[in-house]
Amino acid sequence: MYAVRIHEHGGLDKLVYEEIPTPRPQAGEVLVNVRATSLNHLDLWVRKGLPGVTFPLPIIPGVDAAGVVVDNGAGVEHVTIGERVVIAQGISCGHCAYCLNGEDNLCKDYRLIGEHRDGADAEYIVVPAKNVIPLGLKITFEEAAAGALVFLTAWQMLVDKAKIKPGEEVLVIGAGSGVGSAGIQIAKLYGAKVIAATGSAEKAEKAKKLGVDEVINYREQNIAAEVRRLTGKRGVDVVFEHVGSSVWEDCIRSLTKGGRLVTCGATSGYTASTDLRYVFYKQLQILGSTMGKKGDLIRILRFFEQGRLKPVIDRVMPLKEVREAHRILEGGEQFGKIVLKP
Repeated sequence: MYAVRIHEHGGLDKLVYEEIPTPRPQAGEVLVNVRATSLNHLDLWVRKGLPGVTFPLPIIPGVDAAGVVVDNGAGVEHVTIGERVVIAQGISCGHCAYCLNGEDNLCKDYRLIGEHRDGADAEYIVVPAKNVIPLGLKITFEEAAAGALVFLTAWQMLVDKAKIKPGEEVLVIGAGSGVGSAGIQIAKLYGAKVIAATGSAEKAEKAKKLGVDEVINYREQNIAAEVRRLTGKRGVDVVFEHVGSSVWEDCIRSLTKGGRLVTCGATSGYTASTDLRYVFYKQLQILGSTMGKKGDLIRILRFFEQGRLKPVIDRVMPLKEVREAHRILEGGEQFGKIVLKP
């Protein structure tokens, strides 16, 4: 099969499109013919490398995948050959207290495809059978690959962590990102008013088409000052954050009393300064979030089928053009997800 592999960390040239043996499923595993995958910022970090983090090189990147089951290992009974599936990205032990309580993403052995083991930037991928979820005919492979990770992440952030309520005001940072576009839709699904922050007039217009009520161009406007103006000095109930250092202080200052900030990333840097007076005086909550429960992905897919949530796809590209796709994502030129087709 053909796959993208990273043999050493570095620039775009470290993404190598090459032919390697097709993997074989072992007991409890399935082999999936990947029909679509998509880029996430994690792919950039795996390529570049992170201080203090060891990735198993060479590695096939790619965290999202949708495709067709073409082979089963021994003991697999609930998945049939020829079945259309989307892959749940997180692999857990399945027997610890967290897993048994449905909180698999808190498992101490939690691992992601494309980060801790070979991922989806390939024609085929082997995963545990428990990680494939049937994909309805109303959802395309491209939509499934574009939506699975970002909507699962945004769902946990807003529904499970921030416990969003109808009528609340939500500030979504990075509206043009995959997770940002998912967060906007989930907030609107729950009846919230959404203020979105993005970096260009073009992205602002696209955000409005997703249902955003107000848009802040953070390259031209101060986020905290605009939130104060737009909310009549009150502030927002929830901040949906995944950028980190460059916006952290504004995010804290944008919250109303009793507000909640939920964060799942730090693309601009992981060091942030927090004025604790805001935290205790306003009785704020700062919530961390990573991925989500596999079971929630089933619920999200139902919303896809109903058309109440829709993955935002910026463009679809051949897998062999992965270097250009990384360049686009790294430059922040996209709105939504970049999908790759093997």
